[in-house]
Amino acid sequence: MPANGLHLLPMASSHRGGLSEACVQCSEGKKMVLFVTGLCRFRCFYCPVSSRRNQIDATYANERLVTCDADVLDEARSIGAAGTGITGGDPLGMIDRTEHYVRLLKEEFGPSHHIHLYTHEPNAEKLQRLARAGLDEFRLHIPHYLWGPLAADGGAYRSVLTEAPSWGIRRGVEIPVLPEKEAELVRLLQALDEIGVDFVNLNELEFSETNEEKLHDRGYELDPSNGWGVRGSRAVAQRVVKESRLSIPVHYCSSRFKDSVQLRMRLHRRAERTRPPFAETTSDGTLVFGVVPAPPGRDVARWAERIARRYRLGPKSYRVDFGRRRLELGAERLRRLAPTLGAPAFAVEEYPTADALEVEREPLNREAFAGFTAGGT
Repeated sequence: MPANGLHLLPMASSHRGGLSEACVQCSEGKKMVLFVTGLCRFRCFYCPVSSRRNQIDATYANERLVTCDADVLDEARSIGAAGTGITGGDPLGMIDRTEHYVRLLKEEFGPSHHIHLYTHEPNAEKLQRLARAGLDEFRLHIPHYLWGPLAADGGAYRSVLTEAPSWGIRRGVEIPVLPEKEAELVRLLQALDEIGVDFVNLNELEFSETNEEKLHDRGYELDPSNGWGVRGSRAVAQRVVKESRLSIPVHYCSSRFKDSVQLRMRLHRRAERTRPPFAETTSDGTLVFGVVPAPPGRDVARWAERIARRYRLGPKSYRVDFGRRRLELGAERLRRLAPTLGAPAFAVEEYPTADALEVEREPLNREAFAGFTAGGT
């Protein structure tokens, strides 16, 4: 197949030309997402960042709130990260913090740890500073109102993209596909082809809790056959990639690819490295195990030790979560013990992430709930 041939990927994604190293690592679940800050002065109407992070100055490594450097390094190890994607908000708005993390990751994991960064800001001075610190690649988010030949108003973006190779860094453009701006998008791609950028990534425009109202106000509709995707975004992106005759690589990444491939692979990698021996991993990368909540007011350690002795639980067959005040063990074993336990028992499904988001909870012995409320085991 020729280098510029059309390559089809799962979940309706596709590309012409080679994928960037960062995209390959993301598809394999090997890329840690370092959310440096939620602050951003551009405030795009389609920004999908959650209300828990949007315009809030907090740092997250994947789903873990960062309080110190060790949090970042531990999270990278928990997924066996081969690289890191730095995002926000806009990381260039916190340039000192961003430079610190680039240096930290390179010093800890070595020069092969691939680091890329997303930014709206075409700031040559800041990007050169990060290149000297070890940043491998940046991706400019060009505002939709500047799509076109990047002449007068878009000149700052053209200048940065033109100069970047002399800094020893790869550069690309990553933008969402607004379906009504296909003509402007095509003109932008032609301008980027003239510049000779290393790649262009087109993302499916999608609804989120924070942009839903603004998207509806602008007339965007949900694609009923495509999850949270905006109607028309996928069709335009696929047409642009399919009909592209550009010399630069162009990649379309669907919202479902991000969830069903990238996220799922990362969850599996984290589950392999962090799950307790008694937990089972599902095909989606989530964990299934049993939970017994501690009665209110009880000393959790003594209560858990009593249950472990009563049911002869080996040291690797259970653990105590002191933060959430509960005993955890294998779901099937707890299912067998539940009728005689005298305390509520559940089979739970959770993400193997730092925030341990619960997906589902199945009661195993409803008859014990009344006794638990009154004091329990």
